[in-house]
Amino acid sequence: MGTPDDRAPLAERVGQLLVDGLPLTIVAAGDPVLRRGTEPFDGQLEPALLARFVEALRITMRAAPGVGLAAPQVGVELRIAVIEDPAPVPEEVRLVRGRVPQPFRVLVNPSYEPVGDARAAFFEGCLSVPGWQAVVTRPAEVRLTGQDEHGRALDEVFSGWPARIVQHETDHLDGVLYLDRAELRSLSSNQAMAERWGRPTPEEAARALGFELP
Repeated sequence: MGTPDDRAPLAERVGQLLVDGLPLTIVAAGDPVLRRGTEPFDGQLEPALLARFVEALRITMRAAPGVGLAAPQVGVELRIAVIEDPAPVPEEVRLVRGRVPQPFRVLVNPSYEPVGDARAAFFEGCLSVPGWQAVVTRPAEVRLTGQDEHGRALDEVFSGWPARIVQHETDHLDGVLYLDRAELRSLSSNQAMAERWGRPTPEEAARALGFELP
C-alpha cells in the first residue's frame, strides 16, 4: 500500500488511505511519522470521514491483533487512538497485572497524568515494533482526559493494565515509543518470551538478564 503524500491536506490523505483497503498497513519503527508527534483534532475530518477512519483503526487493531492503535501507526499525524482489550488471560495474570476487559473506545486529544506514586513494571510490546517485548515501568494509575469521537469530554482514572494501554497509546501521539521508556536489558524476542519469560511478573527475567525492578 502506498503512503499518502505528506504534502496533501490531512482529510485528503486519510481518504486516500481508506481507498487502499482494510486492514491498514501498520507503520514500523524507523518511520519518521512515529516520531513527529501529532496535531490536535479540531475537525480536520468531517464526521463521516472521521467515522470511517475510526472504523478502519478498529479493524486494523483487531486484525493485528492488538489492544490499542494510534493514528500515527497508520501514517496519520492526528491525535486520535483506539483501545479495546477482551483480556483473554488466566486468572493469575488478571490478578497480578490488573488486566480486565476494556470495551472498544476512541480517545481524541488524550493526555494523562499519574495518580499517586505507585509504579508497575511488566513486559510490553508494540504493533510498530513487531517481534519484540521489553519491560516498561509506568505509573500504576493515571488520570486520562480528552474527548471521544463525538466530542464528549473524557475524564477518567485508569489503573492496572488499562492504565498501561492508555499510556502506551497516548505516548504514540507524542512521538514516543515504549522502547524509549523500557529497560533495554530486558529486550526479548517473542520466542524468548514464549520459552522463558511468560510468567505473570518479570522478576525471573530481571534476575537472569541483570536489570532492576522498581
